[in-house]
Amino acid sequence: MTKKPEKTAQVGDKIVFGSMPDADKEFVVDALKKGATRRQVMGWLMAMGATIGAAGSIVTSATEAIAATPKKGGKIRMAWDQHGPGDTLDPAGYLNTLDYCRGRMMYNSLVRFNDDLTVRGELATSFEASPDAKTWTFKIRKDVEWHDGSKLTADDVVYSMMRHVGEDSKSAVKVLSSPVKEWKKIDEETVQATCHQGFAELPVVLATFHFKVIKDGTTDFTNPTGTGPFKLKEFKPGIRAVHVRNDNYWNDEAGPYVDEIESFGVTDSVARVNALLSGDLNMMGNLDPKAIAQVEQTDGVEVFEVPSGRYPSITCMVDREPGNNPDFVLGLKHLQRRDRVLKVVQKGKGSIGNDQPIGEPYGAGYCKDQVIRPYDPEKAKFHLKKSGITSAEVNVAEIYPGMTDICLMLQRECAKVGFELKIKKVPNDGYWGAVWMKTPMNVVAWNMRPSATIMMGLAYKSDAKWNETGWKNERFDQLHTMAVAELDESKKYEMLCEMQKLISDYSGSLVPTTASYVDGISSKVKGMPRVSLAALGGMEWPEFVWLDS
Repeated sequence: MTKKPEKTAQVGDKIVFGSMPDADKEFVVDALKKGATRRQVMGWLMAMGATIGAAGSIVTSATEAIAATPKKGGKIRMAWDQHGPGDTLDPAGYLNTLDYCRGRMMYNSLVRFNDDLTVRGELATSFEASPDAKTWTFKIRKDVEWHDGSKLTADDVVYSMMRHVGEDSKSAVKVLSSPVKEWKKIDEETVQATCHQGFAELPVVLATFHFKVIKDGTTDFTNPTGTGPFKLKEFKPGIRAVHVRNDNYWNDEAGPYVDEIESFGVTDSVARVNALLSGDLNMMGNLDPKAIAQVEQTDGVEVFEVPSGRYPSITCMVDREPGNNPDFVLGLKHLQRRDRVLKVVQKGKGSIGNDQPIGEPYGAGYCKDQVIRPYDPEKAKFHLKKSGITSAEVNVAEIYPGMTDICLMLQRECAKVGFELKIKKVPNDGYWGAVWMKTPMNVVAWNMRPSATIMMGLAYKSDAKWNETGWKNERFDQLHTMAVAELDESKKYEMLCEMQKLISDYSGSLVPTTASYVDGISSKVKGMPRVSLAALGGMEWPEFVWLDS
């Protein structure tokens, strides 16, 4: 009897691996491309010290990745949970995740994140710092074209970066650029950032959402040009945007693959889920935890989860009544049922918070020595009585899955100690422009940032545009400035711990938990990144996803 030959793998155009070491990737891909069988590759890997299970897993993932060849074509409809007249295509003014998504379609950055939050070049082919990290030099990619056919220049990069620098900057993230003194052009392919102090995190900052490269001199963003994987076809703030594939995209190692992307808001969570289940949507952000089981039990759709340090918060603005009364704020902090929010509202997808933004997913940036503030109704009652305040009102929009339930839970605990917490429900539409940071008490949901210093600087530094509780603390500002420049990790950790304690004890933030990103996607959507800084893989997906029809 003749032995049936083993099949060799079919090699496609693109191979996508998870966390496999680079050496293993190269070995497996090279062997499979040359026609090696699965048994042969397993034997080699085992000879190198891998177990049978590990070798089998490596080969299986490799062959599956090779077989999953991206296809071009099709249209994606993506719905977010918020939109409004403040939607913008100006990177310096982005306010929400829908803005971030559209920015990823249209523009590129100097650098971008990998799934593990390390940074690689995008429009920059290389970048390096001086020994004191006060000077950073970036080499600009050649032959990149704007959507209008003109060439990307160093002048474009300098113009884009300087929009975030200086006292007159209107950038929403000006505080992140505060260590930078100046950007300048060295030659046609080189730009340089000069900093007031050591700024080791500059590349990480530049990979965040707002630092997209726009064309030199652009001030009108109703119909801007970009260098990104998709061109703008239509943009109506608060209604929708339509982008079409850029067939002249410079990055021939990736996509774009789909023909068109339509993005818009569906603020009602039930309607959003139903649209996904019916096939009207390919992707939806912020899946309500109560709907997870429904999605898991429906053919053709999937729950897409990425662990993260994102978090919900009830904010008391401490620069006005009633938040300017420390006993009032502290009383509310002692009434949070953190464990119940995690278990009941978030279905266990996250971790316990401590009234400050840095949770366990931040790793070395998380102060592991902190004592989590316990639920203590007696202390709460003492502080609320001492405050002399008997009632307050919080404006609540469902800007985070379960946000209303979190507020209702706090309302019930307040009632148990004789305090009246009123809840005023407001629409998601236009929330960030009309309610957030404008009413004495409101709610917020923050995406995870790539470092603790970045996150705390954005929301708590005295001069931060998004200092949402109006809290100003001179010691915190000093620590933040020192932490940004500190290269000794042990010293930096001590600073980060003190900063987190100051926020927890004195700011107006009530942070019960952190949470994974939990979204819904069609099973036909392939190639999703897993960057943990925003929903749907950090909104890095437009360039990489494809439809398996």
